[in-house]
Amino acid sequence: MPRRKLSDLRIVQVPREEEVSNNEGVSGVGSSQVPETVEETQVEVGQRRKSRGRTMLTGLYNLPPGERVQVSRNDVGQPIGAEAGVLANVIGMTARNGSLLPISYESWREMPNGNKNQAVDHIKERFSLEVSDDYVKHALGKKWRDHKSFLKNKYFKNSLSLQEKMQNVPPGLLRYQWEDAVRFWSSTKGEERERVGVASRQKQKYTHTAGSKSFARIANEEELKSGSSVGRVQLFDITHTKKDGSAITPEAAEIMAKMKEKKIEFEATASTNGSANLDDIDNQVIADVLGPGRYGRVRCQGSFVTPTKYFGAQSSQYMPLQSRSSQAEVNRLQQQLTQFKAEVEAREAERAAREAEREASYKNLENKFQELMAMFKQNPPQNPPS
Repeated sequence: MPRRKLSDLRIVQVPREEEVSNNEGVSGVGSSQVPETVEETQVEVGQRRKSRGRTMLTGLYNLPPGERVQVSRNDVGQPIGAEAGVLANVIGMTARNGSLLPISYESWREMPNGNKNQAVDHIKERFSLEVSDDYVKHALGKKWRDHKSFLKNKYFKNSLSLQEKMQNVPPGLLRYQWEDAVRFWSSTKGEERERVGVASRQKQKYTHTAGSKSFARIANEEELKSGSSVGRVQLFDITHTKKDGSAITPEAAEIMAKMKEKKIEFEATASTNGSANLDDIDNQVIADVLGPGRYGRVRCQGSFVTPTKYFGAQSSQYMPLQSRSSQAEVNRLQQQLTQFKAEVEAREAERAAREAEREASYKNLENKFQELMAMFKQNPPQNPPS
């Protein structure tokens, strides 16, 4: 793929106050602190493999002061356009910067917010972003995990002893970070986490043909080319079809055929009822053919898109029939639980009232007894004459 020229991108001038504010942080995102990791895109040449090598983006880092690349977003907060590809590269470079985002932490969740915020500030030094900081952090976390996985596969998974692995520090990494990562990967907790990850990966029956380009960018490019919106079913077809027009796997071909049948069926029903809505039809097709997606995710939309953000308040209507039935059962049980709690609280209140009444009666009797005792003390009974 040819390197993109900076002149092809949208460049904007930012106010001087913003430029000074963002330059107060630590610099060096594109510096030599970024590990020279080899990209996964490789081409065989005889018995040798030629790697793309390190991303430099010298044109971006040579922008005059005050100029930045403007990155637009779609309706659900994902970056689009050619500028989004450059942003993705810089996010990847930043994620590999061990000075900003050390690999010694067990997970992205444990990475301090201070480090994440510094990384975001670095990126903003070269970009004027319409996407949120949360999106940038989400993308950084994905690239950071990918970077750790790459290092683990290349420098850790071998026949070396534990001590030898600790000495096998990858270029550009700080030794203490690498040693901490090796200790974790060698621990019981690290091995269990890898086992879960491998099992989860094996459940994936097919991949996609999008490569490094996001689904959001592909959909945006298709919409600009065709002049019409791209639905989720069409996007699935585009991202699971090879250049020769065939499906990427037999499983993907079967799914696309089922989607086509379902779409025809739903369109006929909607046309009869006079309630045709292409987005609703696509959503229902995806739900019925692919079933429920991972929690908090929307199928065929890429990362950072949640059901609430995409569907709005009516997200439950696009659940598959079985899931909708299960959801109804959950709602019924929740109502029963709420009613049961109310009954328990009412009984508890009634018991407390009875207990208070008994306590008051006991106090009343005790007071009367004390009064009688006081009377006897003041007027003790006299002995009868003998």
